[in-house]
Amino acid sequence: MSVASAALVVPLLSAGAPAGAEESGPGALQQQFERAAEEYDVPVGVLLGVSYLQSRWDAHAGAPSVSGGYGPMHLTDARKALAASAAPGHGHAEDPRGDPSRGARTAGSAAPAAAEIPARLRTLPRAAQLTGLSAAELRTAPEANLRGGAALLAQAQKRLGKPAAADPAAWFEAVASYPSGGAKPSATAFARDVFDVVRAGEERTTDTGAKVTLRPHPGLRAPSAAEGRAGGAECPSRADCEWYPAPYEEYEGDDGTRDYGNHDTSRRPSSHKIDHIVVHDTEATYEGTLKLVKDPQYVSWNYTLRSSDGHVAQHVRNRDTAWHAGNWYMNAKSVGIEHEGFLTDPDAWYTEAMYRSSARLVRYLAHRYDVPLDRQHIVGHDNVPATTTSGIPGMHTDPGPYWDWQRYFTLLGAPFEPQGSRHAGLVTIAPEYARNRPEYTGCEGSEATSEHAGSKKACPEHGSSAVRLHTRPSADAPLVNDAGLRPDGTPATKDVNDTGARATTGQQFAVAGRQGEWTAIWYLGAKAWFHNPAKHPTAVPARGRTVTPKKGAGEVPVYGVAYPEESAYPEGVPAQKLSPLPYKLSAGQKYATPGREVRGEYLWAKDFDPKAEKFQVVRGDLTYYQLQLGHRVAFVKADDVVLGRSAR
Repeated sequence: MSVASAALVVPLLSAGAPAGAEESGPGALQQQFERAAEEYDVPVGVLLGVSYLQSRWDAHAGAPSVSGGYGPMHLTDARKALAASAAPGHGHAEDPRGDPSRGARTAGSAAPAAAEIPARLRTLPRAAQLTGLSAAELRTAPEANLRGGAALLAQAQKRLGKPAAADPAAWFEAVASYPSGGAKPSATAFARDVFDVVRAGEERTTDTGAKVTLRPHPGLRAPSAAEGRAGGAECPSRADCEWYPAPYEEYEGDDGTRDYGNHDTSRRPSSHKIDHIVVHDTEATYEGTLKLVKDPQYVSWNYTLRSSDGHVAQHVRNRDTAWHAGNWYMNAKSVGIEHEGFLTDPDAWYTEAMYRSSARLVRYLAHRYDVPLDRQHIVGHDNVPATTTSGIPGMHTDPGPYWDWQRYFTLLGAPFEPQGSRHAGLVTIAPEYARNRPEYTGCEGSEATSEHAGSKKACPEHGSSAVRLHTRPSADAPLVNDAGLRPDGTPATKDVNDTGARATTGQQFAVAGRQGEWTAIWYLGAKAWFHNPAKHPTAVPARGRTVTPKKGAGEVPVYGVAYPEESAYPEGVPAQKLSPLPYKLSAGQKYATPGREVRGEYLWAKDFDPKAEKFQVVRGDLTYYQLQLGHRVAFVKADDVVLGRSAR
């Protein structure tokens, strides 16, 4: 038994209990960690730390992660978990470039064949060989899963020629090799994060009600190691990051015309400012996503993150403009980050390693480009507006309601906390993720039921960052209508891809009324009600700036872009028409805004331009405010509104 194992508060039970003999009670999982660590001579702090970075010690009811990992140790069995995943990629009606000078681009599946599945996605079969336990036990029985993870760590330590030392510091390279399936210790950032958790300690109650404690090891230090930044990728110093470039090249299209892909050159931030970071999910495996970004006839984004260990691949330099958001104004002003995952599969969970790696990358980018850490600047793809009314139905909906925005912003160092009194004029949406479980339909495998033609089965019950919005303060009232999605006035649905009546964690809205346990906000030009009980609030008071229509202005139009006035465009650059969206701001309505005027701007980049010499940035005198209009952000002309401050 190692010294580190003895240091934890829960006493060891005898090793070798049958894997299927799962105890119950809040302390059972802690004891199972202890037994697995002793059986394979792994310091229990190391085992707990690795598991925390993979799953936060959760079991996820035996469901696999987005990379096919099972259980607290994230043992991967991709052939089983991903067998039904067609990996649709980003083949969607939306034009990711979002500019009428370029047509929509789609591509087929790029899912890797079974023979291509790497070792990092096949750790569960190896654990079965090492432990003699069945694959089914390793997937579903927590203690078996812990034993499998401990066996993999012990084998990695042996392969490295190192003894089974009691000192956690001696296990750094074994930890760094864990996500890769025992290959060379390449996951340095992952190992450093594990050591951070072991050093600081951690305590939480898991999704099964188990209470687990990792006692802090304040003297633990990670050994010196080369950082994993290959090829000059733009990444934080503590990141496993590689340069995996998207192609910028000319080609002949199907119609015989010359074209180029899959991004535009520019000189950001000196040519124009980066002020948004867009969070996507890949809707494909990591390997499939890397295939897609290499296609010059497809689209592009700046970074992809791998779920199993948070590894980062950069594809487009941040000075250049990737085609990812479906809105050219937002593309020109943003960095796009893809995360390995699937919106319509709520149980395909994201790892703590990926959340931490992504937060580290976003902090780095926000600091480098002066991007505020709030939900009007750190947005989901599902928060990006369409440029025209006709484009609204085709806009993407990722990362969807299962992305844990509160966890993400806590890791960013900017958690959503109450500000001001309970009568504040602004609220921040902030439900408790695990407790907040609105019903959704349309998830992976949800087919129409035979009893109700056209209806869909409910998605698995799952924590969510989103709250539902109703026309009246009642759960029986219809959901609000999004005129852009349903011009006929019919209410939104519970479909997981329907953003028409959804407010999401971190978004701020002006209060339009309160009644009992219900709060109304101004949303898409109307009052929208959500359940907000005092005992378990789904929103917290906030302070901030608001915009409201000027007196006598009538109904104020809103836009999906902040382009200059027509007279600002020089000869040779076609003026971009400002097309109002089908929403209006009426007298007395208020909407949250960052409060900073935005000057109208348009990036003209239409030609193959390797030296970044032909593009132009058009700026005018027209200014705008960005606002939280509904689930998506939007823009209003500054001359049409009055800037104010919410009541406290």
